[in-house]
Amino acid sequence: MAGVVQFDQHPSETLRAGEGFSLESVDPDSTPGYRGRKQDGQVLLAELDDDLGVLQEKLFAESRFGGNKRILLILQAMDTAGKGGIVTHVMAAMNPQGVQFKAFKAPTEEEKSYDFLWRIEKEVPAAGMVGVFDRSHYEDVLIHRVHGWAGPDELKRRYVAINEFESRLADSGTKVVKVMLYISGEEQKKRLLARLDNPAKHWKYSRGDLEERAFWDDYMKAYQAAIDETSTPDAPWHIVPANKKWYARIAVQQLLLGALSGLNLEWPKADFDVAVERRNVARS
Repeated sequence: MAGVVQFDQHPSETLRAGEGFSLESVDPDSTPGYRGRKQDGQVLLAELDDDLGVLQEKLFAESRFGGNKRILLILQAMDTAGKGGIVTHVMAAMNPQGVQFKAFKAPTEEEKSYDFLWRIEKEVPAAGMVGVFDRSHYEDVLIHRVHGWAGPDELKRRYVAINEFESRLADSGTKVVKVMLYISGEEQKKRLLARLDNPAKHWKYSRGDLEERAFWDDYMKAYQAAIDETSTPDAPWHIVPANKKWYARIAVQQLLLGALSGLNLEWPKADFDVAVERRNVARS
């Protein structure tokens, strides 16, 4: 990829929320580790699509022969931060039969009758799959904290339960990639206004988005608390500045490439004599 602008350091390190992390210290308009411009990022995204597709196919192929590895990408963000764009532009490079997507909405009455992780555990990706959660179990410690639907003791129980859940996932062969797409309040306002100015986007607008926007500072505190409590070695948080959509897309693509590469995937070895089968096919 001569001439393609690369990251100075892999986003898995640059964007990881380590000890003492402060959300306030992140500039949502920044592009950590990347010195290229928008057009450079778009070229990089396209150049690496094939690599992403090949690694995903290896993951899927391994599982057909007993492999238990899998990926779970968790996307969390305020409304309009670009989760849909990540799914469209990054995941489009993958074979749909190897992707397991779930968008979590408000829980149903049946789901509310169980513990908060019940509906989540049912959607964990199978072996060989790349799972994508558009929102997740973290809604149950974010919105519940903001609106006071869960007290401090219950929130603490949920943080512990989340850490235990994600540790079990790691133990079973799942690489968990947790991403917060971080936009500014002003950028969200621009995007909401853009939706209202475009009739083709009116279906995306909800008055609820505006109502939740009023709690912006409370949500930022809730995200900080969740990051503090649940960024672990097995499942660290990555905070992706997302005012620039093109940067968020290449950053998440890099995180997925790094996660897949770290699985040390191999093509399954043929359990037949390739030369013999080639002659058989040639004679057919």
